[in-house]
Amino acid sequence: MADTEADATNAVSGLTKSCDGSGGAGSPEDGSPDRPERGAEAQFTKDLKSVLVTSVLNLEKLDVDLYRGTHHWIPRSKRLFGGQIIGQALVAAAKSVDDNLHAHSLHCYFVRAGDPKVPVLYQVDRTRDGRSFTVRSVRAIQHGQPILVCQASFHKLQPSPVQHQFTMPVVPPPEDLLTVEELIHLHLNKPDLSEKLRQGLNKLLANEIPIEIKPVQPLPSYRPAACEPKKLFWVRAQGYIGEGNMKLHCCVAAYVSDFAFLGTALLPYPSYRAQFVASLDHAMWFHTTFRSDEWMLYECDSPWAGQCGGSRGLVQGRLWRRDGVLAVSCSQEGVLRVKSLTEPSKL
Repeated sequence: MADTEADATNAVSGLTKSCDGSGGAGSPEDGSPDRPERGAEAQFTKDLKSVLVTSVLNLEKLDVDLYRGTHHWIPRSKRLFGGQIIGQALVAAAKSVDDNLHAHSLHCYFVRAGDPKVPVLYQVDRTRDGRSFTVRSVRAIQHGQPILVCQASFHKLQPSPVQHQFTMPVVPPPEDLLTVEELIHLHLNKPDLSEKLRQGLNKLLANEIPIEIKPVQPLPSYRPAACEPKKLFWVRAQGYIGEGNMKLHCCVAAYVSDFAFLGTALLPYPSYRAQFVASLDHAMWFHTTFRSDEWMLYECDSPWAGQCGGSRGLVQGRLWRRDGVLAVSCSQEGVLRVKSLTEPSKL
């Protein structure tokens, strides 16, 4: 199992919950720092290569179809971030296929908790090379045992007359919204903020997370209220990646897709505290070309959660390009073990 509810995820979950369409993000005039947007950033971000490319997803080749990955960011739970393992596994798989093949889907199972103290080995099995589709199996290994098994499929682009998609939600553009870091600064400026919350928010700011997130409908208070299991936020990789290799953008999207994902299922239950939250499996489908270093809208919802089979929850996600094109679909099931905040003391 991998940790999907990392510190940044908790911040997003607390700041993006909204029970209806009312309420919106603040503006730079609310006291947050002014931020140049992508057009103004273009001149200098091209020199600032995304750390997701240079570090997180940069695997060391040890032998044929054998790679080693290191950890850029460790959640406070001291378990590995699931999105990192998924992204690195897809990088390893992509290295074994021709350049004219594009990733179109992956299916992963987390079978053991990752150990942040040691690197992860990625062993690729060239399962099938077909005329149109190619399949790779990847095992992420620590201490001689798999922590993740992944099946990734690649294909040649082919035209089709069958084309349709859902409609992208209508939301404010990212230029009108604040990042999670800016929202945290706003909360830190509140005089009635408890010392415990203040310390927790400062710890969040200390994390070096290689993506930017802008919630669409942040709550005016960090304390949550019961809401539908739905959330929307703009997301992009920090730094510059460029148009370049589409397989690389899919690997970055795999990393991004696990942020704030499983926590969507807990939005209707603010009176419960998560004791153990971990992903069991993760699936993605890549529909068209996109750039992961440009703003994309991540639409997340949870159609089901229940006790049958061990307190599990199901979440679904869609990554939309700014022009309204559905680029990626995701789904994940995870364990959700919670404790009531109103339980009487046993003392």
